[in-house]
Amino acid sequence: MVNAKIIVLIAVALVLSVSSCKKEETDIIDQQVNESYQPNAPSNLPAFIDDVDNPLTKEGVKLGRMLFYDKRLSGNNQLSCASCHRQDLAFTDGLALNNIGLSGATLHRSAPALINMAWAKNGLFWDGGSTNLESQAFGPLTSPDEMFQNLFELEAELKAIPMYVKQFNLAFKDGIKSANVAKALAQFQRTLISGNSVYDKYKRKENGAQLTTVELQGMQLVEQKCKSCHSGELFTDNSYHNNGIDSHFNDDLEGTYQGRFRVTFNPFDLGKFKTPSLRNIMLTAPYMHDGRFANIDEVLTHYSSGVKASSTVDQLLYQNNGQLGIPLSSLEREAIKAFLNRLTDQEFITNKNISNPHL
Repeated sequence: MVNAKIIVLIAVALVLSVSSCKKEETDIIDQQVNESYQPNAPSNLPAFIDDVDNPLTKEGVKLGRMLFYDKRLSGNNQLSCASCHRQDLAFTDGLALNNIGLSGATLHRSAPALINMAWAKNGLFWDGGSTNLESQAFGPLTSPDEMFQNLFELEAELKAIPMYVKQFNLAFKDGIKSANVAKALAQFQRTLISGNSVYDKYKRKENGAQLTTVELQGMQLVEQKCKSCHSGELFTDNSYHNNGIDSHFNDDLEGTYQGRFRVTFNPFDLGKFKTPSLRNIMLTAPYMHDGRFANIDEVLTHYSSGVKASSTVDQLLYQNNGQLGIPLSSLEREAIKAFLNRLTDQEFITNKNISNPHL
């Protein structure tokens, strides 16, 4: 009888031991599955520095990509993030001001391009009203004029989908939470890295990439006349400038035209908007925060002869003789456009690793 009890105890101990080993193995496997993710940033771009509070993981990026293209993120299950941020247009929508949100109202601002967001650490939206990608996500998700999603209902809807339950548990310790929706979206967006245009390959001396004489002239002109704001290899200083598209800044439309002032309440920020990157610029028309310029020719005309004076207009737009604007001859305009075309990254807009995974 004693021997029988001993045998039973040994058997129980073995079962517990095996169960414990399996649990440890499962934990190890889960840790290995959700390993850190290092995006492939081209060498001529600034070094990639991961977000301390929301570091990239393979499962987090995968989840973010799934969510970015999923229409279930909207209140009526008809809109996804990709509805306004199309990959073929460098993650813009090709519209000045769209009205596809749930209310049907026309938005007051144009959808910005999602390019090299990992380096956008000085505020998001055209006026910098959001501090990071995580907080930014809740704007369009909950806005009545955009996706108009109830976050509690979104959590419940995602919890009813086994695929998402599994993926959230792999990506985050606390599973399906609206905060983790935002974190996953942010992780994916930080992998939207564009740095493989003809210009980039020329700079890196890759694959015999060359720029024509006219394109080289355009590159020099951009360096001389545009790089004060469109600086570095990101072609943006990620800062805010009043580029003279308006001379008065009333508070109509919830202060849309007041720019950065709407956030800081600093009078010196009236009319200042965030500098967009020149990368893929030929894909992201129409231009400016409200899409008022239909094409790049209208943009160049503005800078050469249409800059409007105001107390906060950027001093960089004044010539030595005190006149506003950046004079451009017809040949210089053509050279600049030729160069800007070489900033189009075909690999970025066709990369299947960042395309819709639901297709």
